[in-house]
Amino acid sequence: MPVARYPIPCRPPGWARSGHAQTVWASLLPARGEHPSRRRDAERREIALEDGDRLVVHALAGTSGVRVHLFHGLASDADSETMRGAAAVLAARGHSVWAANHRGCGAGRGLAARPYHSGSSADLAAVLAASRAEAPELAHLALGFSLSGNALLLMAAEHRAPWLCGFVAVNPPVDLARAARDVHRGACRLYELDFVRRLRRAVRERERDGLARRRYRIPRAASLREFDELYTAPEGGFADAEDYYARCSAGPRLSEIATPGVILTAADDPFVDAKAYAAFALPSNVLLHVEPRGGHVGYLERVGLGARRWLAGALVHYVEALAGTGRA
Repeated sequence: MPVARYPIPCRPPGWARSGHAQTVWASLLPARGEHPSRRRDAERREIALEDGDRLVVHALAGTSGVRVHLFHGLASDADSETMRGAAAVLAARGHSVWAANHRGCGAGRGLAARPYHSGSSADLAAVLAASRAEAPELAHLALGFSLSGNALLLMAAEHRAPWLCGFVAVNPPVDLARAARDVHRGACRLYELDFVRRLRRAVRERERDGLARRRYRIPRAASLREFDELYTAPEGGFADAEDYYARCSAGPRLSEIATPGVILTAADDPFVDAKAYAAFALPSNVLLHVEPRGGHVGYLERVGLGARRWLAGALVHYVEALAGTGRA
C-alpha cells in the first residue's frame, strides 16, 4: 500500500443514508469556499493541446511546496461544488491548486473543437506537463473525479507523467461499458437523462461557436451509450461506443500503474459499481479504499442535525501522505 488508509469512516446523516440520497444531496448542498474561477487570487491559464485545441485552468498559488491538479467529472466544470470544495480545503492547507476545465467546459468554452471523454489522458498529461515546466521544484499530484478518475488512471498506466508524486481517483468508472449499462437502469435513468441534457447542450454550444465539424442529431431521451455511439465515438476517433469503452476503460490496465495512488469509491455508488474493481488486478502501489456509504462523489457525514463533506478530510489525508508532507 502506498499510504495508510484514511481512518475516519463516513457516517452519513439519517436523511442521506442511501447511495441515491448521498449523490443527490451532495450535488445540491453548496460547498465551502469560493469557486476557483472567482477567487481574487486565481490566475487563468490556457493550456495548448497537441491537436490545436486549448483548455483553461484556474491556478491558485500556495506556500507548502505541493501542487494539486483537480479534474472534474462528466458534463461539469472547474466551478462544480465538488471541485469548489476540494480546491478550498487544499488551498486552506497552503497547497497550490490548479483547477482544470476539460475541453470546452467552463471558462474554456469556444477554445476547443473536439470533446473530452473518459480516455482523455493526453489532456490531463498536457496540464501536468505545463504545470511542471512552470514549477519543477514543487511536488505535483493529480486528483480526478468520476470520468476524470478513469482518465487519470489511464494516464498513469500509460506512464505519461512518471514524475508525478501521486494521484487520487474518486469514484472512477473503470469499466465504461458496465457503467453505461448501470446508469441506464431503474432510478439511475434520472442521472443519465441529466447527463445527456448537459452533454447535448455542450454539443449545441460547439455548433453555435462554429467549432463543430457537422451537426449531430441526438435525441433528448438518448442513453449515455447512444450519446457515445452518436457523438463521442465519431468525434473521438473511435469506431463505435463499444470500441471507445474497450480502448478507454482503465480497469484492464490498472496493473501497469507504477505511480503511487489511491482509488476512493463507495459501495453504494448508484451507477459505478464498486464490485467492478474485483475483476482487475491492482498493483501494490495503489490503495483501493471502498467506503460503505458515500454514493457517487457524495460522502456527506453527519454533524449534529446537519452534514459536512467527509471527502474533504479524506482528500487532505491522501494528498499530504502521497506528497510526503507529514501533515496528514
